[in-house]
Amino acid sequence: MYTQCPQCLTIYRVDGATLGAACGSVRCGGCETIFDAFATLVEQLPSEPAERLPVHAVQAEAPHLSMPVTRPEPAQTPIVETVETPFVEPVQAPFVEPPAPSRATRTPPPTFARRRGPRKPRNNGAWLAACCVLMLTLGTQIAWSQRAEWLDDARVRNVLDPLCARLSCRLPLRRDGSALELLSRDIQPHPSVPGALIISATLRNDASFAQAYPTVEVSLSNLDDKTIAMRRFQPRDYVADARAIRQGIAAGASASLVFEVADPGKNAVAFEFKFE
Repeated sequence: MYTQCPQCLTIYRVDGATLGAACGSVRCGGCETIFDAFATLVEQLPSEPAERLPVHAVQAEAPHLSMPVTRPEPAQTPIVETVETPFVEPVQAPFVEPPAPSRATRTPPPTFARRRGPRKPRNNGAWLAACCVLMLTLGTQIAWSQRAEWLDDARVRNVLDPLCARLSCRLPLRRDGSALELLSRDIQPHPSVPGALIISATLRNDASFAQAYPTVEVSLSNLDDKTIAMRRFQPRDYVADARAIRQGIAAGASASLVFEVADPGKNAVAFEFKFE
């Protein structure tokens, strides 16, 4: 038999197994349209050119089949004799209430269904006190590690200086390398020590407060501006008076610095000062 796709009008050859697989519903291999193959089902292939096949009309009542081909013989069922039994009304036993379970045999409720009493407030005072102590300790360690920056800060010194004056304590002198001005410098051979040089300089404190003597870095370089010798001098290396070191360089005052170094040779043609 033959049927036609209503979308692309392609005619297909079908058999009973294909029609019975989905109760007549088939899918077109060309346009993938699902249609009812029974609607245009014919027994003979239409002549060319094949156009749209006629659609069978749907009847309200199912057609009656009158030409049987084969029919199975009816199976013989065995005859079972039934015996009537007299009806007896059932007797209902009286209701007896079961005894209440004792405490020993009573099953405890599950854990999630048990009632819990109100939680007791925990005493967190010890934890809070410990946290405060740890925070104070941490703050003290940070302040101690950065004490040099704090002591050189003008805002902090405005508070600490009057307080320390009342408590009769002494704070370290402030440091500000940008307020130190190098007025003069000179280098010459040592008059009494062969193979040595004397480097002298004059330093002025332009700050409004007394400063500590700085750490001075002296470097010697050659014509190519390459450092061939360098040394850092602490205040005790170029100031012999310990009292003067404690007092520092007064505001607006000048200080003479003298350094004795080994002569690096004729290659040293320039020298430079740095203050820390």
